[in-house]
Amino acid sequence: MNISREQLILYAVTDRAWLNGRTLYEQVEEALEGGTTLVQLREKNMSDADFVNEAIPIMELCHRYNVPLIINDRVNIASEIHADGVHIGQSDMDAAKAREILGPDSIIGVTAKTVEQAVKAQAEGADYLGSGAVFGTTTKSDAKPMDIDTLNAICDSVDIPVVAIGGINNDNVMKLSGSRIAGIAVVSGIFDNDDIKGAAHSLRAKVLNII
Repeated sequence: MNISREQLILYAVTDRAWLNGRTLYEQVEEALEGGTTLVQLREKNMSDADFVNEAIPIMELCHRYNVPLIINDRVNIASEIHADGVHIGQSDMDAAKAREILGPDSIIGVTAKTVEQAVKAQAEGADYLGSGAVFGTTTKSDAKPMDIDTLNAICDSVDIPVVAIGGINNDNVMKLSGSRIAGIAVVSGIFDNDDIKGAAHSLRAKVLNII
């Protein structure tokens, strides 16, 4: 496995919908200052060239904090910039193909909404799973809420760590007590805040009381 459970405690997923006059670089730096342990750069509508230009300085920033940078979906970009890894959804390239392209040392995360998807992803070489949406989400209109029993069934079905994702924020994160997750992946719960550092710091402290 190319990632530790400790690196999955607080997993920040970027979304430029909440820039509010700041740059993504500035927001990521605030999240890192708050104790974020993993960063995923997610850009759905950006050209490959623009994505590369954005990703390289953010990757260098993450590495100054000894935090890995994961690229969402785009295996080609992860390969081009030698990012630490990639996260792929069920409609994207399968984990085995991503592993073939990126090599044995890259971190590969896979979205898994069912036990079957989880088992398949592990068999294909995934290092961790992202499962949800545990509280629904504002970032994906088709995401259905996942109950704790399903989340725990996914955790129990694999040996690799699982992070919960979907609408998680400081107000609801403690509802995940009793789950067997390694950490949480958070979008607006971190980045849609005036005080990103404070939001991240508080989330990390709460997650450490759960896992």
